[in-house]
Amino acid sequence: MTDINFSRPGGDPDSKGPDGVSPAPRAGELRWDIIELLFFAYRDFVGDADHELEAFGFGRAHHRVMHFVHRYPGLKVADLLDVLRITKQSLGRVLKQLLDEGYIVQKTGNNDRRQRLLYATPKGEALVAKLAGLQTDRINRAMQDIDPAGQETVRQFLRAMIDRDDPDKVLETIFGSGKKPRE
Repeated sequence: MTDINFSRPGGDPDSKGPDGVSPAPRAGELRWDIIELLFFAYRDFVGDADHELEAFGFGRAHHRVMHFVHRYPGLKVADLLDVLRITKQSLGRVLKQLLDEGYIVQKTGNNDRRQRLLYATPKGEALVAKLAGLQTDRINRAMQDIDPAGQETVRQFLRAMIDRDDPDKVLETIFGSGKKPRE
C-alpha cells in the first residue's frame, strides 16, 4: 500500500508555476467546504451505481458509455469520444465488452456507411434505468427540502462548474443532428 505524505504547497519544486514561482497561498480564499462536499457527494453519487455495476463486472467507464448511448440513440462513436473526452483505445475495451455482452448494438450510418451509430439494447436500457433510478433516489432525497427556486440554483451551480466551452460543445454534438435526449 502506498504511503500518503502531506506537505505544504511551495515546498515541492513541482508545485511551482510556469514562471518558476510558487503560487501565493490563498488560505482565506480556498473553498475547502465546497471542494470536500463535492468529493464526498461524487463518491456517494457514483457509489450507488458502482455497487450495482460490480455484479456485471463493469465499472464507471461502462456506466458513462451506457448513459450517453441510452440517452442519445444513434450517437456516433466519434461524438461519444468527444463527450467523454477519452481516447479510442480507452473506449474500445469498454465498448467491446458492452457490445459482446449485448448491452449495446452498433449500426452503420444511413448516409455514411463509415459511421458507427450506437444504440442501447433492451438489456442495456434496463441496466441504465436501474442505475438512473438509484441516482434519482439520491437526488430526490437531497432535494426534498429545497424549494423550486433553490433547486434551480443547484442546476445553475452544476452547469457553471462545467468548463464554459464544454456545455455548448456537448449540446451541439448531441443536438446538432436533431437528436433529442430520451426522457
